[in-house]
Amino acid sequence: MTLKTLQTNKGTTIAFEDLGQGKPIILVHGFVGDHHYWDHVMEPLAKKYRVIAIDLPGHGNSALSSDTNTTEDYADEIANLVEQLRLDKITLVGHSLGGYITMAFSKKYASMLDRFALIHSTALPDTEEAKAGRLAGIEKIKTEGLQPFVDGLIPKLFAPAYLADFEQTTKEIGYGASPQGAIAALGAMRNRPNLTDVLATTSVPVLIVAGSEDVVVPTKRAFSTEGQNIEQVVIPSVGHMSMYEAPDQLVEKLTHFFH
Repeated sequence: MTLKTLQTNKGTTIAFEDLGQGKPIILVHGFVGDHHYWDHVMEPLAKKYRVIAIDLPGHGNSALSSDTNTTEDYADEIANLVEQLRLDKITLVGHSLGGYITMAFSKKYASMLDRFALIHSTALPDTEEAKAGRLAGIEKIKTEGLQPFVDGLIPKLFAPAYLADFEQTTKEIGYGASPQGAIAALGAMRNRPNLTDVLATTSVPVLIVAGSEDVVVPTKRAFSTEGQNIEQVVIPSVGHMSMYEAPDQLVEKLTHFFH
């Protein structure tokens, strides 16, 4: 499928896939990913909905603006894309970093949202240990380059049973990010605020999906907040990448939530 592009009001070229018709669903991938993270779920979802899978700034085929430094900055870019595509009441589905951006979007652009889903993500900020890890990651990219950093990161994302099947594919996707894009995203993740209050007070339906073997965002951190409008789902035997590890189950959970 041919990627489409548009230029946001920041002058950033954003690439995206656009498939299907109906209620607009925007899929936001995780750190050093791109729209291909959704390859196994996009077509099944597009049978019922209009599904748009973006490349975040500095990832895949999207450029990075010099003033994209916070999760809110990424949310601004998505909001401008929504405006240019003239979409009404979108559903945002954010994986990991994409979930942090989804939370920032929910805080700033609540009127644009019909509902949102966090996939292996959390409304909590980084722990002090994680913040130190982000800084170490930035230094590693600066001194050794992006590829060694990605090589060390990807194996942590999968449950052991799935690593051999998807490690090389996801590494190659990771290599497609720009070093500057990865560094900007690491900084944005490190400095993101605690948005559990936004999750607790939102009036729209929320789905939170966790993996039982996810060591990046364990269920305790994923399920930081409860509410009558918040549905919490654990997919068994998967790590941080259910869209690869258990795409049929993820599609089933999302389709049920979209109704």
